[in-house]
Amino acid sequence: MALLGCTVADAPAPHTEGAGSLITTSGDGPVSHVLTCAIDWAGPVALPLASEADVQAACGITHVHGRRYGRPTPLPLDYAGAVTGVLAVTGVLAALHAAARGTRIGRVGTSVAQGALLATGQYLAAATADDEAWLPVLPVPGAAAPPFTSADGVRFEVETLHAEVWQRFWAALGADRPAIRRGWPPFQLRYATAVCPLPGELHRATTGAAYSVIRAAAARAGVSVVRVCGPGETEVVAAPSAPWSVTPLPVDRTAAPAPSPVLPSPAVPWPLAGLVVVESTTRVQGPLAGHVLALLGARVIRVEPPGGDPMRGIAPMAGGCSARFLALNRGKEVVEADLGTAGGRSTVRELVRDADVFLHNWAPGKAAARDLDAAGLAVVRPGLVHAWASGWGEAMGIAPPIGTDYLVQAGCGLAGLTARPGGPPAPSLMTLLDVLGGLVCAEGVLAALLSRAAAGHSRRVDTSLLSAATVLTTHGRGAASGPWETVTSVPFCTDLADLAADPRFGAALNRRECALPGRPWEFTA
Repeated sequence: MALLGCTVADAPAPHTEGAGSLITTSGDGPVSHVLTCAIDWAGPVALPLASEADVQAACGITHVHGRRYGRPTPLPLDYAGAVTGVLAVTGVLAALHAAARGTRIGRVGTSVAQGALLATGQYLAAATADDEAWLPVLPVPGAAAPPFTSADGVRFEVETLHAEVWQRFWAALGADRPAIRRGWPPFQLRYATAVCPLPGELHRATTGAAYSVIRAAAARAGVSVVRVCGPGETEVVAAPSAPWSVTPLPVDRTAAPAPSPVLPSPAVPWPLAGLVVVESTTRVQGPLAGHVLALLGARVIRVEPPGGDPMRGIAPMAGGCSARFLALNRGKEVVEADLGTAGGRSTVRELVRDADVFLHNWAPGKAAARDLDAAGLAVVRPGLVHAWASGWGEAMGIAPPIGTDYLVQAGCGLAGLTARPGGPPAPSLMTLLDVLGGLVCAEGVLAALLSRAAAGHSRRVDTSLLSAATVLTTHGRGAASGPWETVTSVPFCTDLADLAADPRFGAALNRRECALPGRPWEFTA
């Protein structure tokens, strides 16, 4: 809240059971609106949760993060608490936005358990999908997950989204073809499974080459390589100072700004009811940002390529659609458009004409190349909030590495905080930054909507996986630190399907084709 420009002061508050509370006021002169945000540990989960370690253990974080180690392993930082902090501020901003449109909300409630369940949502969906053809990646004797180590002792991560590029890189390092072939499926699926058992031959190939040789081979093949940094280290050229930036665009004097619709009803089901979001995103970070806005009541229109997003068909399937895709996109409307054509881009402009927010996570430069950047779309829709969720933002220069979760974890030093205590820096194979990046993007959109309500005209919101990482790297190790065998007051979850079937989680989950976390807030007048 302080980073958003709010005045923050400690004040006595009534005693409440739980993790904490936030009281905020808005309005000029005498206080016109008092809003309380209450955060507790368990929320609707019927378990005696009383700490970060309890929540991680019970809600599946230790299970998912620990898959690479073969046993439940706590994250040695307050990840669930950080996620919930972003959710809490997002809920407060949504309530203040509703108040600006005539709907008073007096209390926002959330919990660390609900934040943790949202963070594990895609894994929970996959574990509860009724897909007999789904074969998860299993550990292989002699296999090991990244990072890799060079002959001169440099630990590094690699990234490519294309099988042929993967093949060229490893062939250049002298790896044999069967090992290269066996390595691609677990590497490609590591975002879905949180494991990556790569053949030992690939690790041996890197230990036989200096880091400079590996980087040169990667550049020729088209692979991104980033050194794994420990605490206090970084590969980042210019680190962001906040999780998001909200920039006013030049006032468009040819048309009056189009504010959000006023809803004079004293109560609406959710605070963003009536808002329209147009979303063109892929993978996890961008879709999750749109998902959060939809959970808050916005109408989200998703732009997909002709034939639909290929992610819809990735196993495991639930009711004819990918379970992981449902975890991020259920309930969104869909319009198909080929953005490589003038007609497809025209479709986006027509959708934006009646929207409040346009959200994308395209590669750097794509929005401008398509004439769908913030300045261009502000002419189409004065008052538009234009949000970009990227990997590195502009922090790695004009030719950044691929901006995906594990590379950003490695390059910004977060890998030194996620590793087991006493172990070398290693990114978590749980998608920590994809989740946190999506939440931070939604938070930035709400901040921009409030700013627009106050001053009118368009806003540009820039967030990235790297900027989201500042939420964790700024505070370092937290209450979950200590021996990785941390004793908690609740049993460790060892199977997400069992978690979903546990009646104590029933009020926090929705079960249709698969189990998904419910809305992580309660709003009351």
